[in-house]
Amino acid sequence: MTTDNPRPVSAASIAEWHDSADVVVAGYGIAGVSAAVEAARSGAQVLILERTSGWGGAAALAGGFVYLGGGTPLQRALGFEDTVENMEKFLLAAVGPGADEAKIADYCRGSLEHYDWLVGNGVPFREALWDEPGWEPPHDEGLAYSGGENAAPFNTVATPAPRGHVPQMRDKRTGEQGGGYMLMKPLAETAEALGVRVAYDVRLSRLIVDGERVVGVLARRYGQDIAVRADLGLVLATGGFAYSERMVADHAPQLIGRPGAAIEEHDGAGILAATAFGAATAHMDATEVAFFGDPQLLARGILVNAQGQRYVTEDTYPGRIGQATLFHQGNQAFLVIDEQAHEEALATVTATPVFRVPPTWAAETVAELESDMGLPELALQTTVTLYNTYAAQGRDPLFGKKPQWLRPLTGAVAAFDLRGATAGFPLGGLRTDLDSRVLHVSGEPIPGLFAAGRCTAGICTGGYVSGASLGDGSFYGRRAGRAAAKEAAR
Repeated sequence: MTTDNPRPVSAASIAEWHDSADVVVAGYGIAGVSAAVEAARSGAQVLILERTSGWGGAAALAGGFVYLGGGTPLQRALGFEDTVENMEKFLLAAVGPGADEAKIADYCRGSLEHYDWLVGNGVPFREALWDEPGWEPPHDEGLAYSGGENAAPFNTVATPAPRGHVPQMRDKRTGEQGGGYMLMKPLAETAEALGVRVAYDVRLSRLIVDGERVVGVLARRYGQDIAVRADLGLVLATGGFAYSERMVADHAPQLIGRPGAAIEEHDGAGILAATAFGAATAHMDATEVAFFGDPQLLARGILVNAQGQRYVTEDTYPGRIGQATLFHQGNQAFLVIDEQAHEEALATVTATPVFRVPPTWAAETVAELESDMGLPELALQTTVTLYNTYAAQGRDPLFGKKPQWLRPLTGAVAAFDLRGATAGFPLGGLRTDLDSRVLHVSGEPIPGLFAAGRCTAGICTGGYVSGASLGDGSFYGRRAGRAAAKEAAR
């Protein structure tokens, strides 16, 4: 957690400027590199300040989903029809209460051009679909369902279409070097070719202001304070606050004690520096929640709570399962599955083999399993009887699980103890407009200050879809770079 004083300092108090550029970008993840590329192409001299010793940020460690739709060339090549209106309808239903309708509409309308921009900058997408349950494709497939588009209730709200676009990468290692690395690498190479300068091991601490305008940043490098002037604009791309214990406790207490599902540099420094100058925030309580269960197993079994009752459709996006578990079930969950389904799931390929652990309990009958799990008598038995009755009919009127995963649970059964099997990261951050200008609490843009990525409140305001962070981070990173550099071309 940052302990720096985040209050802005006056430009008049700066005795020496250690560096300067037309546009200064704080952070070299997906939002920062996208801002740098567009600012440089707009004619600005660009300097990136990165607190670690290399580019990438959380993006380079991510699975790599970029949420795009509306009929991208990849979607069309694989036989999927999608429209901007269909994509917008789904997102408005999926991203949670308080959806920013203007931002979602803007993002959907720009999705096709953004796909072309990524490809034009060397990001590769293989024309192959992964349509099995999973957190991400285990191979180098370029397209997958990444937000529950083909699961209830969303498959009745909008026509299902896969929108998780994954950069092609062979021999990827989830959490170490995945599709996100192949998103970042060509963009970093593009920035370098455009003459973008980078200063590593530089950590933002405070904004430097001249009246109501942001004119630079005070940072620390190797224990020394340095002042960097931004002649046209400063872009914050510093990530979220998953690793700020204080901010999590203040704004998203559901995540207290949960693994961050981010990187340690996401300590809220950029958010604190901007809010200390009056910047507004939005949806600081919203969180994405990962669920540490294997989706192939989940789809074939039933998830029950501490009362032995189902509470969610098991074949939906795992992030939605995570939210339902943490927010509405007290983080209590058990997966119940029979022997046949267990064997079928283990025969599939997964990108997350770490989740394939032996079951916690196994029994010859549901009654025995119920007793072993310590559930109330008849609770699980009643749930399984009801599930089996409808599964035999090929339907699930309670939660809408797709027929392909419906089969009565019979014979020997087992259960996985998934209590506490969640982690998450905050979705809220600085409030920005469609040009990525940071808004003051008054509602007016703060002159000279722009932001994109996880330090902002993006298109997800509660619910989440995989690919939204890399998607709107790169999309609005580009906007930030162009807006900050707009005076350079004059």
